[in-house]
Amino acid sequence: MPDRPSSEPPKRHRRLPDQRWQISPQQTELAQKLAVATNISPTISQLLINRGIETPKQVETFLDPESLILPSPLEEFPDLAISLELLQEAIACQKKIAICGDYDADGMTSTALLLRSLRALGAQVDYAIPSRMHEGYGINKRIVEEFHSEGVWLILTVDNGISAFEPIARARELGLAVIITDHHDIPQQLPPANAILNPKLIAESSPYRGVAGVGVAYILAVSLAQHLGQMQGLIQPMLALFTLGTIADLAPLTGVNRRWVKRGLQHLPKSQLPGIQALIQVAGVQARGEGERGRGGEITNGSYLPKSQIPNPKSLKPEDIGFRLGPRINAIGRIGNPQTVIELLITDDMGVALELAMQCEQTNTSRQQMCEQIEQEAIAYVETEFFTSLQQDRVLFIVQPNWHHGVIGIVASRLLERYGVPVFIGTYEDEEHIRGSARGIPEFHVFEALEHCHDLLGKFGGHKAAGGFSLKAQNLQALRSRLSEFANQCLEPQHLKPLLKIDAQLNLNEINQQFYQQLNALHPCGMDNPDPIFWTPNVQVVEQQTIGKGHIKLTLIQNIDNQQYKIKAIAWRWRDYFPLPLRVDVAYKLRENHFNGNTTIELELIGVRLTQSHQVFTSPRTPSSTTFEYHQRQYTCGFYKNGLGTELRIKNPEGKVLVMQPGYIIGLLGTNRENAKEVDLSQPQYDSIIQAALKALSVLSAEL
Repeated sequence: MPDRPSSEPPKRHRRLPDQRWQISPQQTELAQKLAVATNISPTISQLLINRGIETPKQVETFLDPESLILPSPLEEFPDLAISLELLQEAIACQKKIAICGDYDADGMTSTALLLRSLRALGAQVDYAIPSRMHEGYGINKRIVEEFHSEGVWLILTVDNGISAFEPIARARELGLAVIITDHHDIPQQLPPANAILNPKLIAESSPYRGVAGVGVAYILAVSLAQHLGQMQGLIQPMLALFTLGTIADLAPLTGVNRRWVKRGLQHLPKSQLPGIQALIQVAGVQARGEGERGRGGEITNGSYLPKSQIPNPKSLKPEDIGFRLGPRINAIGRIGNPQTVIELLITDDMGVALELAMQCEQTNTSRQQMCEQIEQEAIAYVETEFFTSLQQDRVLFIVQPNWHHGVIGIVASRLLERYGVPVFIGTYEDEEHIRGSARGIPEFHVFEALEHCHDLLGKFGGHKAAGGFSLKAQNLQALRSRLSEFANQCLEPQHLKPLLKIDAQLNLNEINQQFYQQLNALHPCGMDNPDPIFWTPNVQVVEQQTIGKGHIKLTLIQNIDNQQYKIKAIAWRWRDYFPLPLRVDVAYKLRENHFNGNTTIELELIGVRLTQSHQVFTSPRTPSSTTFEYHQRQYTCGFYKNGLGTELRIKNPEGKVLVMQPGYIIGLLGTNRENAKEVDLSQPQYDSIIQAALKALSVLSAEL
């Protein structure tokens, strides 16, 4: 037979993602009881159980977050009352207020939210954002001194300040009042502010515990408006900015975040803020799906007023913000001027908003190109310098000159996805100073790692999953060693693969529009309430091609009871794994695809591995041949070497031989190579016998 079919099949697959699959145990009995008690499907019950929701009361609160009974924020945040007094005094006496924000989406939306609300309440207020390139994260002494020279009476930090002991101490020394609103982890020594609002300082059981910086700003602004009796017209703009910032910052979508984000997603498409509308237009986001009726009121002693119902036929989804709106805002903070976004979100002029939104769009395009270039350089550097030592170091620490500090955090996230180890990535500010970003895996606490190295660092901050830091270049080697020491204390070798948490197994015949609609009960999905992830074993890849910037578009088939079930799939940024093997297990999220007026369900692949039967091709203990019975006929099968590697041959009683090579869709069938014809191995009659042969070889291999 010829070495390969004449129709020139694709090249063999490269390596597959090196992942550790963690499949949730299926609690069938509990899921069934919960389904009966709450009138939901057993599948949804199992997904909720996977998220720690196991009682009918918890299910009710999760599925209907409006039923959550909220305590008053004044009861939860000890310094909220002091904060309201300071702000009320500043407004009443027309004393200057200055907001110090941050240059990420959370910080910019927080700044815009407080600017809008405080100005609407009559405050004299302005803002400043530190320079990402020249100053780094958080309030600093220069900003404090500048505020003082401008006659500022009250400084209000948003999404920063909790670690800024010296700048806050300097502000108090100069006679300024300071309110810190932040959500980052608490340092060993708190700054000497007049008031600190941080959810990390309140009870872990509080529904407000998971709010981001914009959530703290939202609570403060709403509480102040209620305190002053001026709620009219303020809630919807603030809710829109809260929703945008919360999702873009990857805050957990539980507790009040889930309640307010669900409401905000319904209102965003018809937001009266020109900046929001301009962003939606420029990003090409379309609201879709039947929404729910949402309330227009907000916090007042744990209840919501006014209680008017607002019908809303369309709603956005978190991914619209996370993948479309958020990056356009974040791009400005990373490589542009944050003032662009602040002005976009506070302007009432639609013409100005569209112009600023286009600036966001252009900056985001530049950011994408920059990320792509730095990522490829980083991968090449890792593969050359560090790949063999990752298992020993258990952390990846790269520092290179001429990388843009504004985008290395994104590259850190991509390297973490690729290599599965904590990533610290830095670039030189000058010959003597380095600034960087860090991303962690579940078993590695980034902020604790930075604290472990505090004597080697300049400024640093962050939380469990991510952080930022600066250091003197002379401390680089010592920091690399110290981080490796910390990583070796908390990580085992088995942790050093990207973790893929899977909810449940599905067959392709179970995936339809009705099932997809059932999943909507879990929305909005995000941090701490992730999109459901399913897996399907033993599917065939019958079509695949690369599209766009390195994505793989596929058609998958599963044979069930001699019937074929086909579905389309997409694998984002998987060009390194193209082409995929012929037969694999796949892990995926479900997505709607809207094209030419048609709506279909497709898979978004996030994991793939060889099926158990196909692993026999690479097993060192695989036998060369055996016999097996299929449909009451005897066959022989075995692995044989040819010029291209190993192939499987299956011979029937009449002497016809079926030949397949791993990773190929086209095979050969005939009594000899001269008369062999090409056949489609994905067809059920061929696929079934191949699976029977591989199973026989696997069984024999296990016995050896």
